[in-house]
Amino acid sequence: MARLRMTTIASLDGYVNDASGGFAWAAPDAEVHAFVNDLERDVGTYLCGRSLYETMVYWETAPTDDTGDPDDIGHDYARIWEAADKVVYSRTLDAVSSERTTLERDLDPAAVARFVAAADRDVSIGGPTLAAEALRAGIVDELQLLTVPVVVGGGTRALPDGIRLDLELLDERRFAGGTTYVRYAVRR
Repeated sequence: MARLRMTTIASLDGYVNDASGGFAWAAPDAEVHAFVNDLERDVGTYLCGRSLYETMVYWETAPTDDTGDPDDIGHDYARIWEAADKVVYSRTLDAVSSERTTLERDLDPAAVARFVAAADRDVSIGGPTLAAEALRAGIVDELQLLTVPVVVGGGTRALPDGIRLDLELLDERRFAGGTTYVRYAVRR
């Protein structure tokens, strides 16, 4: 059964970018990037907000050729991204520029829930504004949070204010560079 999961990289104080919109501090090292690649292999469809899509579309044109290096993490992720379907939710974007991508104006939680129920692979929802809508609608099954050991003091929150979720810890991991990973199921 497919799950709707939210995966995000955030600062210790809970932001996906800092007050100036920067997120270079969140760039994963090789160990974390390889782990994220493994997490993302099960994703058949990405549901993205506009800003996240505009950041991630880079992977549509990133090199995927075999360099002979079995540890080429960037090429691996580009292949994962390209193989998945994408749905971008935006009221301001005129068109999408990547393959296997559709544009929707508004998130319809009931339609997304039906889509996930019929899917044979997991669906990932990302972008803090879009994910907040799904969290408020109660359709997210899992939260996967990677926390970077940095405090940025402000920016865009990874998780929205004003909601309460009871969670069950499913997995955790600590990386050599100090990043931590936790995976929670949303209790219904």
